[in-house]
Amino acid sequence: MQATPFRKILIANRGEIALRIMRTARTLGYRVVAVYSSADEGARHVREADQAVHIGAAAPAESYLNIPRIIEAAHRVGADAIHPGYGFLAENARFAAACREAKLVFIGPSAEAIDAMGNKATAKHLMQRAGVPCIPGYQGDEQDESKLLREAEAIGYPVMIKATAGGGGRGIRRVTSAAEFSAALRSARSEAGNAFGDARVLLEKAILSPRHVEVQVFADRHGNAIHLGERDCSVQRRHQKLIEEAPSPAVTPELRERMGAAAVLAAKAIDYEGAGTVEYLLDASGQFYFMEMNTRLQVEHPVTEYITGLDLVELQLRVAAGERLPVKQQDVRFSGHAIEVRLCSEDPNNSFAPQSGRMQLWQMPAGVRAEHALESGAVVPAEYDSMIAKLIGGGATREDARRSLVTALEDVVALGMPTNQTFLASCLRHPVFIAGEATTDFIDGEGESLFVVDAESTARAAALTAVMLQVVTHPRSVSHVRRSALAPKLPVSARFEMNDNLISATVRQTGADQYEVTRGSRTFQVSIENLGEAKARVCCEGIVESLVYASDESELLLLYRGSVYRAADRKLTSATRGGAGADGKVRASMTGRIVAVHAAVGDVLVAGQAVFTLEAMKMEHTHRAPVSGRLVALRAELHEQVMAHRVIAELSVEPEVGVTAGASVEERV
Repeated sequence: MQATPFRKILIANRGEIALRIMRTARTLGYRVVAVYSSADEGARHVREADQAVHIGAAAPAESYLNIPRIIEAAHRVGADAIHPGYGFLAENARFAAACREAKLVFIGPSAEAIDAMGNKATAKHLMQRAGVPCIPGYQGDEQDESKLLREAEAIGYPVMIKATAGGGGRGIRRVTSAAEFSAALRSARSEAGNAFGDARVLLEKAILSPRHVEVQVFADRHGNAIHLGERDCSVQRRHQKLIEEAPSPAVTPELRERMGAAAVLAAKAIDYEGAGTVEYLLDASGQFYFMEMNTRLQVEHPVTEYITGLDLVELQLRVAAGERLPVKQQDVRFSGHAIEVRLCSEDPNNSFAPQSGRMQLWQMPAGVRAEHALESGAVVPAEYDSMIAKLIGGGATREDARRSLVTALEDVVALGMPTNQTFLASCLRHPVFIAGEATTDFIDGEGESLFVVDAESTARAAALTAVMLQVVTHPRSVSHVRRSALAPKLPVSARFEMNDNLISATVRQTGADQYEVTRGSRTFQVSIENLGEAKARVCCEGIVESLVYASDESELLLLYRGSVYRAADRKLTSATRGGAGADGKVRASMTGRIVAVHAAVGDVLVAGQAVFTLEAMKMEHTHRAPVSGRLVALRAELHEQVMAHRVIAELSVEPEVGVTAGASVEERV
């Protein structure tokens, strides 16, 4: 077999993905080159590479998805190999073919293998011929709506509509009846077309309450193929993974062998080379069904690295250079347990809407593996995925891994925009997850129990916030921190908004760094034991503990007992006011692009009716009327890029229509 040695690798990706590949490549003696968009100028992956090349504007189509510019960048710096990372062009057959034509080693499978598995319909046909069990469904070329509706009825509801191209949970809708089919099909096609440039779909029987279990495979060009066990990826939102673990609590050694053997069979059926992942749905009876094959390394590969002791990026590089796999199936040993969580800049309390902006204060915890590319003051762009870090906890047992990860999440410092930090910890603490019984319905099924707020911690946080608003002005340097000049015994009224709740309290200084905070019938004794630049040691009602804080001109951010509290001074705000959206204004819940407008000026809308759809961080989000009324203004146009919190539409509340408070944004899944 032909060897394909290389010395300098261009990494056609960004952020923590690029940094992860750089780490192993440098260990093996390779030079590394970064590419970057205008949004990433000065980013960590750019600064830490040996060389870096600017390839275009922030929009992915003009930079990280621009094949000619990436190829040209590789030639400019003399790179002789390209690693696509995991995401963007990693599963693009045209990109793999372009690298081959440009005499560049593509660190991944062949264009033919990517093409075979990149289309879900083609992949299912191949797997059925190879004897791999598949979910019943329709994956034909005939795509008109009437044909698809007939096929859905033949399959039997509920059914899944899935984009045939791409992945990442986009272009997927679950339909429970014929009445829902048309709208769900239009939505899936729209999202698939925007994300992948291909609006074709397939249909599958919806497997009720399954587990999502995937098997890591590796193959070389010498005919060797192995599996490295399974990962359980059942905890998901928007059909996208949030928590992954290896091994799966539901997989026995015998089932592992059967699933692994089928995965190896799938790889051999297409002469696969490199890292790949075969994804299955596993039902309650232990029957597994092929869903798709991801022809790349996965975000969750570190949990497999933990239990096998193998560096999967190293295996990728060795196979791409033409070497044989250094391990055989009988050499693979599994030890311990690992769990990974995806920390995302999103608001779980607002349908997991992605968030962008500046991260004021950022610090990863000790004791776990943390992969990220952020730093304090960095901007999280709106153009890319919302995942900003992943944390991997490991141990001899599953409980060891889970416990270490909960503690790590409580210690994550991510102050600047909403994240799912607290939500992830809540998932890990939930009895269903602890018992190893979470399925893909876990988040929807457990509902409000995952959003329970610790009332006592919140009450203490409010008291501490009332004091911190008095004593902290700006934490960017020690010189900007001052102690309160309040005279002893002089009570001061405090009114502030904390996590969307308007709070009133009185604060009285009772001594040096000692305060009395009264809210309603309860009084808290608070003292500041030590005040640093971003960390404070405080005592509230006799308990001394730490909190981390950051502030700017508009708000104070606190990390206290594992939860983040956002507070803004509202002394001039009335103590009574309507809920969000009661003024009839529909605001963009995040920075993004308007991809659909569902109403026209003059239309009379009912609360909850769709007004416009925003695309942000690769997902579509429908914004709905918060009240009933007449649409009197649309302040943005179709395809326009808008900033978070901007007023996009305005309704004039009309008595004959009625006023009903409702959600302003809903995830379209």
